[in-house]
Amino acid sequence: MRKSINGDQRAKPLYQAVAESIRQQVESGHLNAGEKIPSESALCKIHTVGRDTVRRAIHELVNVGILRTVQGVGTFVVNQRLDKSADYLLGFTHEMQLRGKKVTSQVLEAKIIPADPLLSRRLQIQLGAEVVFLYRVRLMDDEPTAIERAYLPHQLCPGILDFDFSTDSLYETLSTVYRRMPDHAEQIIEAGIATPEVTALLGLTPPAVVLMFHRETRLATGQVIEYVDSELRGDRFRFYTNLQLQTSSARAAFQMVPLQLEADVY
Repeated sequence: MRKSINGDQRAKPLYQAVAESIRQQVESGHLNAGEKIPSESALCKIHTVGRDTVRRAIHELVNVGILRTVQGVGTFVVNQRLDKSADYLLGFTHEMQLRGKKVTSQVLEAKIIPADPLLSRRLQIQLGAEVVFLYRVRLMDDEPTAIERAYLPHQLCPGILDFDFSTDSLYETLSTVYRRMPDHAEQIIEAGIATPEVTALLGLTPPAVVLMFHRETRLATGQVIEYVDSELRGDRFRFYTNLQLQTSSARAAFQMVPLQLEADVY
């Protein structure tokens, strides 16, 4: 890494100038995703600054998701965040494959459970009815990026657990085998702190922020085909949507196009 604090950068606080220099190295490709950056002592020599300045610069870049520090190992460049659509209902596998990613899953649990009051209400089925429970870690290019707990009415997809969902797409199986094509969904997205279990499964350093999803997916008839809770790594995804002007009046306000959302790779 070359020294790059120029005259314009010196007008900024030193730590910001160092942070900007490291950011430029990442954006220019001199530092690649997953690569370890120089040590604190090396950065001090490169930029002719003190260790506290370097540490503050690194902390700033960690906070914005450019760097990730592994205690006792070093600081690494974070993989670029993937844009995830908030306008279309796409399965995680399909959407990430469209972005050139290899998607696989680690199946943690796959079983039939009775519907409790929450699942009975979410899936619009009788209390105690059979529910397919599929609990997976979703991986992109072999990196754990999301946790997904899906619940489906077993009567709509009998025998679906005979399929191998470590490689098979759930939505594709529903559509092609059972002719139960997901059509639209209602979804809530919120930020939260990863639980110890999620932190371990995704290989995060606590405390870590995740994006949490709660989604009801429906068929064209309006019947619920799936309820899912999932957590995505906050350092690997960002969301985008298209906006349209609701009215041309003086009190105009922008609103999101009605959402049809899907959680996952992320």
